[in-house]
Amino acid sequence: MAWEFHDNAPIYLQIVNGLQRGIASGAYAPGTRLPSVRDLALEAGVNPNTMQRALAELERRGLVNAQRTAGRFVTEDAAALAELRKEMSDAIVAEFCRKMQELGVRSEEIPAAVQEWIATHSGSANPM
Repeated sequence: MAWEFHDNAPIYLQIVNGLQRGIASGAYAPGTRLPSVRDLALEAGVNPNTMQRALAELERRGLVNAQRTAGRFVTEDAAALAELRKEMSDAIVAEFCRKMQELGVRSEEIPAAVQEWIATHSGSANPM
């Protein structure tokens, strides 16, 4: 996972968001063991304490479970994973709609614009 941090939010929250994206997308599959705090911190280029704080937040949210001697594992709770995907997709849709409305696109025009985009990009190797 490539890490890129910005000044607009605390780094540990940016790590939480990045790991949540990985969990929601399946990059970190349910039940899989996460790399160690030190390995993740090295990969992200942050202090291990910062990574520990992010992982503790993921545990608090029920997305990661710690097992004393075995490490941390992605939850296998299908309902929690579905809720995570729903929350993340809702946020993306809300931001997209807000930006479309800023461009002057009316709410009722947005679904047609999305369908048109899908139709013209469905055969692309990488539509994004």
